[in-house]
Amino acid sequence: MNGTTNFLTAVLLLLPSISFADEPFRPVPGVFAPMEKAHTYRGELVFVDHANRRGSIRVEGSGMFFRNSPHPFAMLPYGMIRRHGAPSDLRDIPLGTVMHVKAFLPPDPRTSPVPVLAVDNKSKDANHNRGTGIFPAENHLLLLEDEPSYCLRSGLVWNLKSLEIESSQGKITGVRSAKEQMPSSTPEETMTFDAATRIWRGRELLSVEELVDEGTWPSSGKHRLELQALIGISWKPTPNGIFTRFHISDIWLDGIAIRRATKSQTAIHKEFIRSRWMPAWIDKVEYGKFGTATVTATLFGGMDASLYADFKKGASARMNSVTDTLKHNHGAYGPSHMACRGPILDVRKVTGAVPLGSSGIQIQLKTDLITEGVRPGRIVRIWPGNWPTPNLPREEYIKKGLLERYPTPEIFPQFE
Repeated sequence: MNGTTNFLTAVLLLLPSISFADEPFRPVPGVFAPMEKAHTYRGELVFVDHANRRGSIRVEGSGMFFRNSPHPFAMLPYGMIRRHGAPSDLRDIPLGTVMHVKAFLPPDPRTSPVPVLAVDNKSKDANHNRGTGIFPAENHLLLLEDEPSYCLRSGLVWNLKSLEIESSQGKITGVRSAKEQMPSSTPEETMTFDAATRIWRGRELLSVEELVDEGTWPSSGKHRLELQALIGISWKPTPNGIFTRFHISDIWLDGIAIRRATKSQTAIHKEFIRSRWMPAWIDKVEYGKFGTATVTATLFGGMDASLYADFKKGASARMNSVTDTLKHNHGAYGPSHMACRGPILDVRKVTGAVPLGSSGIQIQLKTDLITEGVRPGRIVRIWPGNWPTPNLPREEYIKKGLLERYPTPEIFPQFE
């Protein structure tokens, strides 16, 4: 009897863990979602609502790409956007750019700014024309990056093998692989180029016509290429019954060229963050008397190192509560108007592995007047003491109403 009872007790103890393991993963506030649990896909950026950090992607599936309806997405508060191997904002990404995605289910479906879909949506067939995988329920993004960013992060390069050209347009066939790896085991991909394709060589920006004129590329015919490069990929409608074929928008021929692109985008993003403040979330609040408090916050990741270096012990900082879309609260008179103020008591690096989305840097701020929005798990933006303090455009702060705090997903059109 005791043996049977012990066995049943063990089974009952296991049941909750078995049930929990079967539950789909959702990010939770205050914890950076692990990238290894993310769903991966890629597609064309077709719509952007940059102020609310959301948009739509035409996801590549197993069918005809041009038939795929735009698929809404939202960035997680700590979600990172990368362009040309550098930090970016949605406003920096040209529509039509093909982006790589790491995404999760909505953390809280009740407040999702994009439509909430069935958990198994990525396995559903959207009909024989479009195939499966084009409407994944994982539409809250940890990472959104263009092709050169993906290659630089993954240690990959494009081996461009053949060229077919006529009147400054044509097709290039290549394969993405590690620099030293023979590309034969990876499927080749044929993409178009045209007179608008930009070729970056060192400090030069060249056109296809100029490459032809100098004799680097032939003027017509099909020719062999032996070229390693990074490329930018976009999409445009393709004639002659080709259902899915991507387009080369840019080619970076050498390290100098891509480093210049990275440097330029880094400078753009640095100025953006300096004017909007560093996003972070609150780890802990130690309350004192009469409104005083010591606040511990983790700065979000993906920024240029020089921005983190501005957070120094002893600096007089400001901290303002923001929404999950990183919009400032009470911004009509600038984010400083309702911000907590006080000295930075400490800046420290977190020990151990740093997950994507986190900087691995914690700060402690002492304030003499804590505000309602500064609570554990909440999102804030922080000014380190030496950045500009401009007034923000109306669409980048909230004033009143739930619709400003929780943007409605109803802006996204319903396609059949």
